[in-house]
Amino acid sequence: MRKFILILCVFAFFACEEKSDKEKEIENIEVEFNLVRFDQEFARATPQNLDALKAEYPFFFPSQYPDSVWVNKLSDTIQQEIDNEVAKVFPQFSEETDALYQLFQHIKYYFPAFKAPDVYTVTSEVDYKNKVIYTGDKLFISLDTYLGENHHFYISLQEFLKKNFKKEQILPDAANAIAENFVPGPASRTFLSHMLYYGKLLYLKEIWLPEEPKAEIIGYTEDELEWARNNEAQAWRFFVENEVIFDTDSELYSRFLYPAPFSKFFLLLDSESPDRMGQYIGWQIIKQYMEKNEVSVQEMLNAGAEKIFNEANYKPQKRS
Repeated sequence: MRKFILILCVFAFFACEEKSDKEKEIENIEVEFNLVRFDQEFARATPQNLDALKAEYPFFFPSQYPDSVWVNKLSDTIQQEIDNEVAKVFPQFSEETDALYQLFQHIKYYFPAFKAPDVYTVTSEVDYKNKVIYTGDKLFISLDTYLGENHHFYISLQEFLKKNFKKEQILPDAANAIAENFVPGPASRTFLSHMLYYGKLLYLKEIWLPEEPKAEIIGYTEDELEWARNNEAQAWRFFVENEVIFDTDSELYSRFLYPAPFSKFFLLLDSESPDRMGQYIGWQIIKQYMEKNEVSVQEMLNAGAEKIFNEANYKPQKRS
């Protein structure tokens, strides 16, 4: 037994060394980007210096809108309250900037052609459907959607939405917005194809954010992640027995892939389950595929759903 434990320790040591070497290489990657607190610049703006602000950031001021729209916005009491609340939660953005730098380093390690985008912090009147927008050379982060899940701005929103309205979710959301540009869309309407599309997104987020808690990667609470882990085999058995894996019914997307109060198995366990169990299982299939096959990340991204499914030989984790 002592010999067996020693062998395990040796393997663990070399695994840590390998990871450490990779991280050291990533730490030496140089990326450059600008961080612009546009939320603060707009909050300080006046009708008198509006033209200067428009000249510096024309992409924030579409030409079809007259200046009166922006002048009125400057004096709008709701906008002013948003500005004040954002200033309280984000007086500085240095920690988040450092974390974004590390994220960009990791992306460039796996995708050398990647160029770090300039980052703009903005407010969006709590437009939670567009918390982070990535355009290739710019990354926009709406800070008023990250004020904390109990903030009074979100009182009318459902719990499954506002649980991720916290600053800890900025990095995973930014990674997801960028990952969407690397992951090809589903090649077919099958549930499997869509499930593995989200699995690829989550896999990229995981390797780009190695220090991030797994719950934050997928946007679960720790309890939700524990439920998903404990019930992974049961959920997979449901998919298999009900023949939904190759089904093309789009209703399956809203039941198991899209944000919702819970996943809809139409069983007693529904109210206990987290949403997006299809995404979670897709993530596990991709991870097993990568563990069992000597393929690059790019090869995985280009591989079709059925190829990945067959070669992953997915076995859900069984927990007592």
